[in-house]
Amino acid sequence: MFDVLDEELVKKIRRISLLILDVDGVLTDGRIIMNDSGQETKHFDVRDGHGLKILMRYGIDVIFLTGRRSDVVEHRAKDLGIGEVHQGIRDKVTVFEEIITKRNIERNQVAYVGDDIVDVSLLRRVGFSVAVADAVEEAKKVADYITEKNGGKGAVREVCEIILKAQEKWHEVAAKYEFV
Repeated sequence: MFDVLDEELVKKIRRISLLILDVDGVLTDGRIIMNDSGQETKHFDVRDGHGLKILMRYGIDVIFLTGRRSDVVEHRAKDLGIGEVHQGIRDKVTVFEEIITKRNIERNQVAYVGDDIVDVSLLRRVGFSVAVADAVEEAKKVADYITEKNGGKGAVREVCEIILKAQEKWHEVAAKYEFV
C-alpha cells in the first residue's frame, strides 16, 4: 500500500490537513437497507472508524459530504467525533469551496475519497484524490490513488494509514499501540 506510492504523491499527501469523505460507497458498501417502516440502516466498518479517530487525534480534520440525507450518518459522525457533516448536497463543488474558504486553506491541503461519477469534479480539485477499489471507472481514472479495499470494507482505514505514514506520524501511532 504505502510502499508503492511515488515520492511526488507522498509530497502531495504531506500537505493534507483535511479529509473529506463521501458516505455511501465509501464509508459503507453502498447498500441501503430499509425496513418495513422505512427506517434506514447502513453498515460501517469499525476499523474505518478507528482509523478516522486516529487521524483526527494526529491533527487531520474530517468532514462527511454526501448527496443523500440520513439520520444514520449523523449518528455515525457523532459517534466518531466528527462535527461537520453536509448531507443532501447536490452541488458538492460549491460546498467544498465554502469549506476551504471558511477554513482558510488551499485545495492542495484537502484529501477527498469518492466512489461514483458525482465525485469526479471534487476528485479533480483536491490535493490528494482517492477512489475506493470498487468505484466506477470514471472516478478511478481521475484519482491519485485507488484503494486496495472496497468501500465500507477498510478503504477509509487504508487512506488514514497512508496519510499518517506520509506525514511521518505512523511511528507515533505504533508506539502508542505498541505494535512495533
